[in-house]
Amino acid sequence: MTRTIDTARAGQILGRPFRIGDLALPNRIVMAPMTRKFSPGGVPDDDVVRYYARRAAEDVGLIITEGTFVGHPSAGMSDRIPRFWGDDALAGWARVVAGVHDAGGKIIPQLWHVGVTREAGSGPVADAPPVGPSGIGLDGAPKGEALSAKDIDDVVAAFVDAAAAAQRLGFDGLELHGAHGYLIDQFLWERTNRRTDGYGGDLESRIRFAEEIVTAVRAAVTPEFPIFFRLSQWKSENYDARIAENPAELERILTPLAEAGVDVFHASTRRYWLPEFDGSELNLAGWTKKLTGKPSITVGSVGLDKEFVGPAGRASESAVTGIEELLDRAERDEFDLVAVGRALIADAEWARKTLTGRSEDVLPYSVEHLSSLH
Repeated sequence: MTRTIDTARAGQILGRPFRIGDLALPNRIVMAPMTRKFSPGGVPDDDVVRYYARRAAEDVGLIITEGTFVGHPSAGMSDRIPRFWGDDALAGWARVVAGVHDAGGKIIPQLWHVGVTREAGSGPVADAPPVGPSGIGLDGAPKGEALSAKDIDDVVAAFVDAAAAAQRLGFDGLELHGAHGYLIDQFLWERTNRRTDGYGGDLESRIRFAEEIVTAVRAAVTPEFPIFFRLSQWKSENYDARIAENPAELERILTPLAEAGVDVFHASTRRYWLPEFDGSELNLAGWTKKLTGKPSITVGSVGLDKEFVGPAGRASESAVTGIEELLDRAERDEFDLVAVGRALIADAEWARKTLTGRSEDVLPYSVEHLSSLH
């Protein structure tokens, strides 16, 4: 990929409006959810308001917030990552929503439970144990506690409470974090789900937890309030992991979720240009859209030459690249929306520059950008 792109073409393709339910977007550019750890005590403050509003003002079509913990004792892993429960945190999120809307933007929260990836003694409720489907960590070794049937009901209820709060606070939709080896994904993945009850075993049983969350959340919000669902094959520290080995298995996972109420699937890959399965150039977002008929979001190193994190560790710098292949795929409607991550941390004006023919002015990414909330 080269840096020089047809900037008029970028505006024509990514500048198309998009609508799902009550959510109307002016363009196809989405700010990807990225953990920033700038919310002391789990409360998003005025710096967080300005951070998101700045990007809304610079033509990002939709902002998906950093992951925010639902109100279950074991959901969180840091008291500097925002939570989505408690009057203080929800008041902070109300200010974020107001700031983004005042800037002309749209915003949805990503609702999150980290499961067994949490370390004991961390997070908003330090004495809560790490929990997962089977008390097994991402490396396959014992870790934490297995959720009981009552625990599962409590987690589902926490997602429902957060979803209802999201609509009450004026958000434009919500996203459920079902990717990267966190709790929902731990149920989907055979390595971390060894249950022998109705939530484990065959693929249909492993989907049940996610399906119940989607169903309950759908019932807790109005029909036109869109539900996004983030999925991935890869997990934290395991980049070769797969929940689906082929399109047929992926369809068995996604179809029940679509039928339960997911409106948009957010397919997380580390490099958007890589084919997902042999025999086709479609990426994960492309296959997701093809199999479900639902709109999809692609993500993964958009505008940058290195993935965020991989077997060699976190990329310290990434040079700006062209997005011609992205535009090719978007033009043929392989996916509907494009999520941009680190490029939007490095340059809050990325969307406007890209849409208006100023791509040569885009700033490169450096890990130093993570040390402040600009």
